[in-house]
Amino acid sequence: MTESEAPPAKAPEGVSGAPALPQPVLEIASGYAFTGPALDLGALLWDGRCLPDVQIRIPLPMLNRHGLVAGATGTGKTKTLQLIAEQLSAQGVPVFLADVKGDVSGISAPGQENDKVRTRAGEVRQEWTPAGFPCEFYALGGMGHGIPVRATITSFGPVLLSKVLQLNQTQEQSLGLIFHYADQKGLELVDLKDLRAVVTFLTSDEGKSELKGIGGLSTATAGVILRSLTAFEAQGMSPFFGEPEFDTSELSRVAGDGRGTVSVLELPAVQDKPQLFSTFLMWLLADLFHDLPEVGDVDKPKLVFFFDEAHLLFNDASKAFLDAITQTVRLIRSKGVGVFFVTQTPKDVPGDVLAQLGNRVQHALRAFTPDDQKALKSTVKTFPNSPYDLEEVLTALGTGEAVVTVLSEKGAPTPVAATRLRAPESLMGPVDPAALDRAVRESPLYGRYAEAVDRESAYEKLTAREAQAASSPAPAPSAPAEPASSRGRGRKADDQDSSVVEQVVGSGVFKSLARSLGTQIGREITRSIFGTARRRR
Repeated sequence: MTESEAPPAKAPEGVSGAPALPQPVLEIASGYAFTGPALDLGALLWDGRCLPDVQIRIPLPMLNRHGLVAGATGTGKTKTLQLIAEQLSAQGVPVFLADVKGDVSGISAPGQENDKVRTRAGEVRQEWTPAGFPCEFYALGGMGHGIPVRATITSFGPVLLSKVLQLNQTQEQSLGLIFHYADQKGLELVDLKDLRAVVTFLTSDEGKSELKGIGGLSTATAGVILRSLTAFEAQGMSPFFGEPEFDTSELSRVAGDGRGTVSVLELPAVQDKPQLFSTFLMWLLADLFHDLPEVGDVDKPKLVFFFDEAHLLFNDASKAFLDAITQTVRLIRSKGVGVFFVTQTPKDVPGDVLAQLGNRVQHALRAFTPDDQKALKSTVKTFPNSPYDLEEVLTALGTGEAVVTVLSEKGAPTPVAATRLRAPESLMGPVDPAALDRAVRESPLYGRYAEAVDRESAYEKLTAREAQAASSPAPAPSAPAEPASSRGRGRKADDQDSSVVEQVVGSGVFKSLARSLGTQIGREITRSIFGTARRRR
């Protein structure tokens, strides 16, 4: 049979009226005709028409291959997150959402039917039913509505903290040495005042000999770090660090009815602290990576993590920080976690990270300025070949419409599909603040994290050691300093020739301190890619 005699392309299964559809539409429809469980995004847009017979979907097992939701402000990105989160929850997959603007809490309440919802549902052939989904609400440091989320300085680690403090590469490496010192000496860093106490000690006259023992850390650099910490505290950042530390396994909970819990981190109260909240999101992800077991390829993700305002994470990031993000995203897939970065354009995400994002939902882009036009052209180049004129389509999409390409059940990219998205079934807006507060206080997790605890840690112990040293007899002025090699030995009561710091470091009080903090002297805390560490729960 010659090519001219070949029979016309057959319609993919489940697509009615397909023989009347153009060949490119048939190919797109075939690319999304999955047989296994999938999330329904919407219906195909072609030549200005919505074709409800051609449904655009994402295979559920491919959600841990990561993704990108991008688009200009006001194009419907938040509603897309809500739509995906609802369906994940309904299929038993826990979800994490960062609520930057304060309008995601409505996912816990049934939506309200109106003309717009009815019209959209009819256009995309959606059986729309109002539904709320099981939610937990969190707030960084308890600022705002939600269960307080805190991290200890020890577990947050030097790489993430350097990003928050806006340290340069040299200062970041120096902060790492300070953490190394605290780890070795058993000085657990619970909150900011603990770290400040350790740095203050190292920059003091008593601590200079200790400082020299930390390879490459200069007094000047330690002083810069100390000033940055002091300024950071003065900006009201202390509540975010401390105990009880949030256990990120809470994010993987499933409700009693089998639906996945949607964890909503409320961020409106810290919108003016973008470096802080974006880095805290990375800590949550890094902590999950550190703790979760390897599971390989699974039928559905263990958790899907939506990383909103992702450009804030990458702005002014050091090479070490970017490398850590890249490695975390690459490896966390094998632990059953899918990560979706949410931002305005793909160029906000570094190429090494973007290359690992298999699922794409691109909302409309603007092209009002030369920079906008450049970003548009760059975005188009990141898509597979397409029958669409993507430069034209991406600037003409309406609110709630997007260009989609995902990974098929076999892991291959699907055809590019302009899509009119479905309407979320939950409330598209915030719930009443009183109802939100009530939900928070009725949560079984509230009593676990609500009240901050300030136990004995590095600050209290160093303060006690300083007081003990001050009450000890002063050494004779002419006595030579004892060599560093003698540190850690017992001291006789009449030994007056050692320095104050050597008396302290070598004392039984110091060793008792190390034991009381649960870490043996000389044994460093095991740290992950990001330098994060877990305390024993």
